[in-house]
Amino acid sequence: MAKKYDGRDLRLGRVLARNPAYTRYHVTYASGSLTISGILNLPSTPGPHPALVLNHGFIDPAVYTNGRGLAREQDYLARRGYVVLHTDYRNHAQSSDDPRAELNLRLGYTEDVINAVLALRTSEYVDPDRIGMLGRSMGGGITYNTLVTQPGLVKAAVVFASVSADTVDNFNRWTRPNRAVATAILRAYGEPAQNPAFWRNVSPVTFFDRITEPVLIQHGESDSTCPIAWSRRALSALTAAGKKATLYTYPGEEHAFGPAWPTSMSRTVAFLKQQGL
Repeated sequence: MAKKYDGRDLRLGRVLARNPAYTRYHVTYASGSLTISGILNLPSTPGPHPALVLNHGFIDPAVYTNGRGLAREQDYLARRGYVVLHTDYRNHAQSSDDPRAELNLRLGYTEDVINAVLALRTSEYVDPDRIGMLGRSMGGGITYNTLVTQPGLVKAAVVFASVSADTVDNFNRWTRPNRAVATAILRAYGEPAQNPAFWRNVSPVTFFDRITEPVLIQHGESDSTCPIAWSRRALSALTAAGKKATLYTYPGEEHAFGPAWPTSMSRTVAFLKQQGL
């Protein structure tokens, strides 16, 4: 929250694909001292366009490739007139390396998507007042982080099948079993029970009162990766803080969404348009 952000230098590189609806580019932009890669889908219709930053879920950086993740969403949203910037995050694809990313609880990913929005604002193809954010799974948590860190940065946010807004839940579920990483983190910050103030301060739910944007949450009821209870708790916390939030649940849907995906995306676009995006 105290950091100054100066996302800039959005550069469209080689054309990766082209169709009648949009052109897909390899892109880079600056995030502090790092360079972050990604893909940008640019609609063929005249601009400037509304834009969305897409935050993908966890994919092992060792196998991750440029633009991987949220492929269906990238295409769907570009075909509906949005400039789509899908970031690779630090340590992914052609992005700069950050050896402290895990020890810093991956909060650098949040910095990268904040800077992605700021970089988009400088593009001649983008309406700087109409930028939103969409995140899935780990990217949903990054979206919550962004909303509490930089209120007013985007006009609206959509989260799909998100991780918990309480960082302790995520640490216990995924990080604690990785003994080497967990040991380094606990040595640096202490167990949640021993240092609760630290763990509260790295949990976005603690700061939901800072959020100024409407939030749409979508979650499958059969999600075995991120329990739907996490999204229900997030909705309760947002509502208790007086925020505008909506939760759609989908019976039988797993983490990645299958039959209900088209419905979830039509709801996403309807929500975005209601917010002027």
